[in-house]
Amino acid sequence: MTSTSRTSPTRFTARGRTLATAGVTTVLALTLAACASSGDSSGMPGMGHGAKASASHAMDSMPGMAHMADGNGLSDTQDGYRLTSKDVTLPSGEQAAYRFTVTGPDGRPVTDFAVDQTKRMHFYAIRSDLTGFQHIHPTRTADGTWSADLASLRPGSWRMFTSFTPATGAGKGKDFVLSRTLTVPGDARKTSLPAPADSTRVDGYTVTLKGELMAGMAHPLTASVAKDGKPVTDLEPYLDTYAHLTAFHEGDAAFAHLHPTTEVTVDHGGPNLNFQAELPSSGNWRLFLQFRTGGKLHTAALTLRVG
Repeated sequence: MTSTSRTSPTRFTARGRTLATAGVTTVLALTLAACASSGDSSGMPGMGHGAKASASHAMDSMPGMAHMADGNGLSDTQDGYRLTSKDVTLPSGEQAAYRFTVTGPDGRPVTDFAVDQTKRMHFYAIRSDLTGFQHIHPTRTADGTWSADLASLRPGSWRMFTSFTPATGAGKGKDFVLSRTLTVPGDARKTSLPAPADSTRVDGYTVTLKGELMAGMAHPLTASVAKDGKPVTDLEPYLDTYAHLTAFHEGDAAFAHLHPTTEVTVDHGGPNLNFQAELPSSGNWRLFLQFRTGGKLHTAALTLRVG
């Protein structure tokens, strides 16, 4: 996967920050011409997103530069901030709430978060085989407890990512991505990652990627959206952007969320979403591109091979 937006710097994070694969500290910098997030259900089987949709433990923002969180997003602790949750399992086949708290260096729950892309917290769930992607904007109670309403989960291991920026305290203005794993009991049959492809279809739309990437080198990458063979030009602004991109690396599920640098000045966009991509490691990356038309959010999933 709204009002007219401002120009947003590209980020490799859960809300537009770069996260490299485990043990890698280089930057994933992708420049989108437009970006949107979830708030509605997608028609893709196994996908869920939205405020109530259907997982172990930098640099300053500059036009055209990546604003990133330190680390790779695969830890529950960074710089004294910790993601905590009593939820180590959730039931399969039904909606469930994942409840969590972020504590600061003083050990107390953080309750003051900066707004990023119109939200104070972005939450992502992904199964270990990179299926079941969900992007949610959780709600918070006064004591600092967040609740993310997840759609039905398949049995297996899941990783839950939180992406946020403290508005006060030692980490004020710093982007964080923390995560924890949980288990959904049952027959955890693994789904093989689809082979790399340059196009996919979702809800009658065709999304096509153009560009060849090599690890550690910047290359242009374009995603184009079409319907019935015609370019789509009615992409709606959502969360300050036109289209939302999330990427997970096969094997460790290291996570990247990328925001645009292009200013959104009208109520429609497309058909091309332009990237300048630098992926730090080779292998397969599973990309989830979210865009909205007619008030509905669509999620296109593709596997990208980086040489």
